[in-house]
Amino acid sequence: MWPFVRFGAMFLVAPIFSARSIPVRIRIILAFSLAILVQPKVGAVPVAEFLGGGWVLLMVQQVLIGVLMGVILQVAFSAVVIAGQTIATSMGLGFASAVDPQNGVQVTVVAQFYTIIATLLLLALNGHLALIEILALSFEMVPLSTAAYSVEGLWQVVLWSGQMFVGGVLVSLPVVVGVLMVNLAFGIVTRAAPQLNIFAVGFPVTLLVGFVLMLIGVSALEPVLPALFENSFAFMRSSLLP
Repeated sequence: MWPFVRFGAMFLVAPIFSARSIPVRIRIILAFSLAILVQPKVGAVPVAEFLGGGWVLLMVQQVLIGVLMGVILQVAFSAVVIAGQTIATSMGLGFASAVDPQNGVQVTVVAQFYTIIATLLLLALNGHLALIEILALSFEMVPLSTAAYSVEGLWQVVLWSGQMFVGGVLVSLPVVVGVLMVNLAFGIVTRAAPQLNIFAVGFPVTLLVGFVLMLIGVSALEPVLPALFENSFAFMRSSLLP
């Protein structure tokens, strides 16, 4: 039961697994199957009375570990969403939004585009398998115990959440800087020719330049996103699972 609880908690918040397009029944079957596979690594199970204080504390610990591991990887996808929102705002596409199937909220189409790229890249790098492997190893690194999880580990996760802003800047910086240069150029043109309707000319040009920079910048995502995913997995191994 305890591996099932830990895997199930991770599937509630982890990217890809928590997508609304994946039925809850599939998640339950997958969590149960993985729990059977990792059962030999669980080790000794502490004796706790059902619904007693130790049992509840053990349940909370398993849920907390699974949720925190999913949240750590979710931070990397939040960085991609922030980058897409920033790019869309700079291009003038902040009004164009769609429902994100990953989280079920309204995001810009640019953010959705980058989220799809990040999802495909994570699957291509077998990141979903790496996440399951780390969670399986967590039973050796954080064995079942009625002891409370350390506050220091929770605070490290809070500090790690700042990485989504750093990653968002790294992903969006090339496009945002390019669009900013175009806006500066139009500002100079407006000062030189005040009769020019800058709104009629500037908006299509800004969109075109933004799309071209996005197309060129897709190749630049190859070193950024894998590094962000690798940092997430490294943080799981070193800090969350001491």
